[in-house]
Amino acid sequence: MSPLLVFSIIAGYFLILLVISYFTSGKADNATFFTANKESPWFLVAFGMVGATLSGVTFISVPGEVGNSNWTYLQFVMGNMVGYGVIALILIPLFYKLNLISIYEYLRNRFGQKAYLTGSSFFIISQTIGASFRLFLAALVLQIAFFDTFEIPFFVTVLTTILLIWLYTFRGGIKTIVWTDTLQTTFLLLAVIISMYIILNHLELSILQMVKVVSESKMSDIFEWNWRSDRNFFKTFLAGIFITIAMNGLDQNVMQKNLTIKRTKDAQKNILWFAITFFIATVLFLTLGILLYKFAFDTGITIPDSTDDLYPMLALNHFGIAAGIVFLLGITAAAFSSADSALTALTTSFCVDILDLPSRKAKGQQKTRLAVHLGFTALMFCVIMVFNQINDSSVVNAVFKVAGFTYGPLLGLFSFGLLSKKQVKDKFVPLICIISPIICVILDLNSATWFYGYSFGFEILLVNALLTCFGLFMIRKSTISKNNYGT
Repeated sequence: MSPLLVFSIIAGYFLILLVISYFTSGKADNATFFTANKESPWFLVAFGMVGATLSGVTFISVPGEVGNSNWTYLQFVMGNMVGYGVIALILIPLFYKLNLISIYEYLRNRFGQKAYLTGSSFFIISQTIGASFRLFLAALVLQIAFFDTFEIPFFVTVLTTILLIWLYTFRGGIKTIVWTDTLQTTFLLLAVIISMYIILNHLELSILQMVKVVSESKMSDIFEWNWRSDRNFFKTFLAGIFITIAMNGLDQNVMQKNLTIKRTKDAQKNILWFAITFFIATVLFLTLGILLYKFAFDTGITIPDSTDDLYPMLALNHFGIAAGIVFLLGITAAAFSSADSALTALTTSFCVDILDLPSRKAKGQQKTRLAVHLGFTALMFCVIMVFNQINDSSVVNAVFKVAGFTYGPLLGLFSFGLLSKKQVKDKFVPLICIISPIICVILDLNSATWFYGYSFGFEILLVNALLTCFGLFMIRKSTISKNNYGT
């Protein structure tokens, strides 16, 4: 694929995003940026959230991972469905009742200012690292596909992409994101479907024959019952539930989109329909994984050492120009649909939670928000460059994994607040929320030695949350909150 063609695809894509931004950000103010004036159609939010949830990491990794762990990832997604049910039935009504801009305002109402700032800070840390990591992977693809040809340095690639994101989000914020996410989800799903269609044509398979190939493949095995495995069904299913609650229901990035919907019932419908669409999309990714391996085996193509390289290698080098174009659009859409909403959510959380911007005088609010938005853009650029300097995938993945531990305290804080009426000594909450993930990192590193070969998987998040709840119980007061919401 020629560099000029790659440039045309990426430039055309961003031009569409800028046009959407122009039409959605007219007369935009802080309320538009933070809540889209609560005018978003629920079905649009539901569809757009698929693209934001299926990040560039998922787009590249899930199909390739089929060769390592079959369809066991679907166990995790089954747990996700239960988690989304909890979000729709419990968290959505709570957040709407309290009329929140940032969901971490609940922690101030329930426990106090220290808990509130702790929750928001943990989100900011984890979201900055996570979003930067996903954008880093996308920038690497663009570097190889286009910028390397002209010997353009990687930092220019990163700076260009992140400034483009800033350009189409800095005015409309979440209102723009709702619409751009819809476009990006469309490109992402089209990329998968068209890739599958091209493979079927190459292999001369019909849809019915494809279903037979997938069902008969060893790679389509879903369930793992070995209790020592980090893919054990019970561990993975439970982890799917609680990770969804923590990383979706207790994540400002995701919940900010839900809070742009006017009515509680519509927001609940949004979550449930999103869950169904997300499940179908995951099955498509897993099906694509089997087809990619079958194509490679049947045509004698060597499987790369890193399974993450399988889909990009085949799409860009073996499926033809059309498939390469679709793949580039898909990976770009997947990466930027998560990065742009993360940038908006980080700006919102910092402005509302840390600066308490809504309580300030109207004059200067918008300038402050713009400065924060630009500041997080610069911060993400710096984090991406650090990832590039490390230049060690195992170290980068370790950093990304550590960032995931910060969701455990959030899950513990909200769980203790909802399931207990106890008040806590607020000044000790930050200490509890720091100690819990540290203990979990130690457990994760030594579990195989200490627990007879048992290896922690996703369920380490639940352990993290339980430790946080135990710590909060230990610093409880004798008084109780006025009701289950702590308000």
